[in-house]
Amino acid sequence: MRHLITGGAGFIGSHLTESFLADGDEVVVIDNFSTGSRENLKNVAGHPNLTVIEADVLDAEALIQREVAAADSVFHLAAAVGVELVVHDPVRTITTNVHGTENLLKAAAKHHRRIILASTSEVYGKSTREMFHEGDDLLIGSPYNSRWCYACSKLLDEFYLMAFHRGNALPGTVVRFFNTVGPRQTGRYGMVVPRFVGRALAGEPLQVYGDGNQSRCFCHVLDVVRALRALLPREESFGKIYNIGSQRLVTIRELAELVIARTGSSSTIEEVSYEKAYEKGFEDMRRRKPDIAAIRELTNWSPERSLEEIIDDVKESLLRRRA
Repeated sequence: MRHLITGGAGFIGSHLTESFLADGDEVVVIDNFSTGSRENLKNVAGHPNLTVIEADVLDAEALIQREVAAADSVFHLAAAVGVELVVHDPVRTITTNVHGTENLLKAAAKHHRRIILASTSEVYGKSTREMFHEGDDLLIGSPYNSRWCYACSKLLDEFYLMAFHRGNALPGTVVRFFNTVGPRQTGRYGMVVPRFVGRALAGEPLQVYGDGNQSRCFCHVLDVVRALRALLPREESFGKIYNIGSQRLVTIRELAELVIARTGSSSTIEEVSYEKAYEKGFEDMRRRKPDIAAIRELTNWSPERSLEEIIDDVKESLLRRRA
């Protein structure tokens, strides 16, 4: 098979690329390298079945049409990512996430190609449910707060895919990622696990934003890759949305304590206000736990790697990069 992966030099995309190449498939990566890195693909650099194209999904419509037509499947992972990037560059967030996705979906609909679109748990907005289900109503914050532009842009992506599925029988699926973490993820745009591990290795204070009692579930990137591959051949998933995440809920303060313990660090924990970390009026979700019954029932997928394994893998990845 031939797979087109936008954002294929990114954190998740590079692991997915390696997985397909290991099976003998062809992979075409489109990436503008704004947040992705050629370093992420160094293990497969020069592979005869890999083609890497430096381009932006926003302004490469002819290229996208050509590559989508030549592919058997499309994974659209290219997006503006990370809370810090979203807050400080909302225009880039919206244009990349909306218009880039529009270009991919138009091409996939025209050529009737299988497409899996990456979305996010952010679309659940200010919900206070114990677990988030794909069919839940959604409550997004005010447009005065730029924090919510990411959620709105990804939610519009989902509506776009659903519209193409209904109107053009597009064989598309939406996946909502819940805090995917692991090797190669960078703390550059605010990702909490590599940020914590990096500071712990340096003996610096781990900065917990807010009171640290907000809770999250962290899923290893290799478990996420398994989920994406499990969904790919399932026609029952066309026009559907699936949560992908772990079921272990931890507070950010508990995460910081675990990182310190797993790295043997002497770091302390330091509280930093949201206003100082991001902007005045910043809002955060207090709890994010996915209901993964839908993907489990369809594919028998569930996460296999523990949070301790995730932290260990991130530590080893950071140490290798520094060597």
